[in-house]
Amino acid sequence: MAQSKIEWTDATWNPTTGCTKVSPGCKFCYAERLSRRLSAMGIQKYANAFQVALHRDKLELPLCWKRPRLIFVDSMSDVFHEQIPDDFILDVFAVMRKAHWHQFQVLTKRPDRLLQLAPEIEWTPNIWMGVSVESQDYVYRIDHLRQTGAYVKFVSFEPLLGPVSNLDLTGIGWVIVGGESGPAARPMKEEWVLQIRDLCVTLGIPFFFKQWGGTIRRRNGRILDGKVWDEMPSVSIIRRA
Repeated sequence: MAQSKIEWTDATWNPTTGCTKVSPGCKFCYAERLSRRLSAMGIQKYANAFQVALHRDKLELPLCWKRPRLIFVDSMSDVFHEQIPDDFILDVFAVMRKAHWHQFQVLTKRPDRLLQLAPEIEWTPNIWMGVSVESQDYVYRIDHLRQTGAYVKFVSFEPLLGPVSNLDLTGIGWVIVGGESGPAARPMKEEWVLQIRDLCVTLGIPFFFKQWGGTIRRRNGRILDGKVWDEMPSVSIIRRA
């Protein structure tokens, strides 16, 4: 586990690493690029680069962190990947429940597997469950998420690759939007973002604009419509200074 530079979390915890591509948003996966770099550096955890791997020795790490944090689960993987056994996924969720003083953020592009396992998961308020949606073609992931028992359900429109219309955010408690970053980043149009932002404002859903992205993401910043949008779900958490 380590402190994170991701704007909407405090730390990352990777009980699994590695993944495979399932949709256009995966094309220039930052986790894949980073995994290959860490493998080349000789980091043992990434010896197999971006192949899916389980790390049982990392399962209980959140229990060692006594100060409450927002923790992004599997920033270098997808906990609902088809190669990860059901029992291991359930073990990951058991640790999250046990570490009740943290808020855990779980994000997946595999809503079918999520929906399949959701009845077996004991959902607690400190487990936030989200899906990634990069374009209109993947809005169905939100419908799957809505059917779970998660207390906080969120959607990450990142990388946002196209407009999303007729969006139903019923039951959604948080929305993130961000553009793609990296050497081959695909562009994101302002009107796509504003359409989602305006809907969130109308519905009273916390809206977080992560970045415009681009080849050098810091140069483009994260100002949208004259301000920084960094709204979060209303829960009792202690943020890092």
